[in-house]
Amino acid sequence: MQLLKGHWQLIAITCVLFLLWNTPVVIPLKILVVFLHELAHAIATVVTGGSVVDLSVSPQQGGHVISRGGNRFITLSAGYLGSLAIGIALLLIALRTKADRAVLAVFGCLTLLVTALYVRDLFALFFCAATGLAMLAIARFLSRPINDMVLRVIGLSSIIYVPYDIFDDTIRRSGARSDAYMLAEEFGGPTIFWGGLWLALSLAAIFCCVRYGLGESSNISFREKARS
Repeated sequence: MQLLKGHWQLIAITCVLFLLWNTPVVIPLKILVVFLHELAHAIATVVTGGSVVDLSVSPQQGGHVISRGGNRFITLSAGYLGSLAIGIALLLIALRTKADRAVLAVFGCLTLLVTALYVRDLFALFFCAATGLAMLAIARFLSRPINDMVLRVIGLSSIIYVPYDIFDDTIRRSGARSDAYMLAEEFGGPTIFWGGLWLALSLAAIFCCVRYGLGESSNISFREKARS
């Protein structure tokens, strides 16, 4: 009962996302999580000394990063685990800080910067630019609780999507050319091993987030003024 009372909003958001998961309503969120996946690949590439040539997402919830150099083990592993880490970070920032507006604005600026530097095809340009501008508009004009809610929805969407995507791409369809498939090609071991390892790590990270990140209550108060 205390769990329901203290976290009913997060529980409600999670239930709504699950109920709408296979409907068109959630497709923009799914594409955004795919963008986070590709963004994690791109960040890992740059951090390990490589360069990004192209980044894209598609209406079918696919995406790719074309890169040169970088540490292949890290860059291939970064997609699923990195996008999950971003999602968990956004959720914890929303839960534990009051920096929601600043973080969403930085996220919007980063999205626009990545779009300008690396995105070339028309759909990805439109989606990423519109998403970045929407984040900036929300950060500028809407209240902190609304910004907080946006970060929670994005974070929870990533937390829900990533384990399912790992299972679907690397275990259920282990013959598909996924990140785990390419990792197995280049470093050995079966695709299912890498997929299973990533799935275990992702579930452990989610457990730690829920166990240690929620606190006694995570509910948002919407009593602040519109420009608080």
